[in-house]
Amino acid sequence: MESSVLRIESFSAFFGENQVLKNININITPNKITALMGPSGCGKTTLIRCINRMHELIPHARVSGHIYLKNKDIYEMEPIALRRKIGMVFQKPNPFPMMSIYDNVIAGYKLNGIKLKKEEADHIVERSLRDAALWNEVKDSLHRKGTFLSGGQQQRLCIARALAMNPEILLLDEPTSALDPKSTAHIEELVVELKQNVTMLLVTHNIAQAARVSDFTAFIYLGELIEFGPTEKMFTVPKDKRTEEYLTGKFG
Repeated sequence: MESSVLRIESFSAFFGENQVLKNININITPNKITALMGPSGCGKTTLIRCINRMHELIPHARVSGHIYLKNKDIYEMEPIALRRKIGMVFQKPNPFPMMSIYDNVIAGYKLNGIKLKKEEADHIVERSLRDAALWNEVKDSLHRKGTFLSGGQQQRLCIARALAMNPEILLLDEPTSALDPKSTAHIEELVVELKQNVTMLLVTHNIAQAARVSDFTAFIYLGELIEFGPTEKMFTVPKDKRTEEYLTGKFG
């Protein structure tokens, strides 16, 4: 068993009296892509929002159990420090509309009050945009607003912004659901390349996407982890009948 970068142990999440995650146990392997899959409303997004502690920003939200980032309990860490280590990319591309492409990439530093020298900032911007496979497309227009980019480019800009902080884990919440097929293919290729440097959790209800890009898959249904294991194995010989029914389109 490879050492895990993230351990989720006996973890449950609630909105008031409503339990949305029930006793989840998963070990996330470093430098791999783990897909979180399941029908809408099953708890996938809640789980990743708990992993970077955004869940607790919702009134009456609470959790039980533990999540460890390299043996540190994330609920004992400063949330802002945690979110530097665990980056997030959302469903819809959301570059800061009043900021240039350049400033979008280093926005995390500005928001955290971290002062950068110009050459440091230049280096981080170029490295992050290269890592997000966007540098060649935008290097001559870094000071234009990020919103002039296409949807797919905007999403890669958001990935660059998350990568700029050197996170250990990147959470991707259905990052291609608002994009056309060509942009989706771009992002999928990018995600596969990025795992050399960062561990990723990908929320998707697109079964074909999970099959294409992920190393491991967790199937969540009605807040419960039904099955977890290597993607290829789960997609060819699922252990649980519900997994098989979901994969063959019987529900979802």
